[in-house]
Amino acid sequence: MKKFLNTLLLILIVSSLSSCLKDDAPNFSFTALRIVSADFPESFTLNETYPIRVRYQKPDICTSFGGFDVNREDTTERKIFAVGTKRTDQESCTETDTEEIATFNFIVKYTGTYVFRLWQGEDEDGEQQYLEIEVPVE
Repeated sequence: MKKFLNTLLLILIVSSLSSCLKDDAPNFSFTALRIVSADFPESFTLNETYPIRVRYQKPDICTSFGGFDVNREDTTERKIFAVGTKRTDQESCTETDTEEIATFNFIVKYTGTYVFRLWQGEDEDGEQQYLEIEVPVE
């Protein structure tokens, strides 16, 4: 989570410094998007690449998908965040519960069982919630 927050902080600093320039570029900020589900195979094969389909929730019409932040927590543990870019120069951003799908490629480099924790938001106590999926390497 620290890597994710540090990355976001760096991007926000760069974008705030660039906002001082007089140009017509839209203003935006980065936000984590809630992951609803993901399609992983039942098992992996060492040195193979797998497309992983992720369903995420788009909170409003001003937010668009920006990519994935995949953080390596341990040899075979990954935390995955869907990152959105939110336009801040819009007068109104209609809320929506639209779900969309994006894909990233995952390369299997280690034996054992991979543990993926996909960010699903925070609970009422502010605790981070993750969808946890385990995939063995055969």
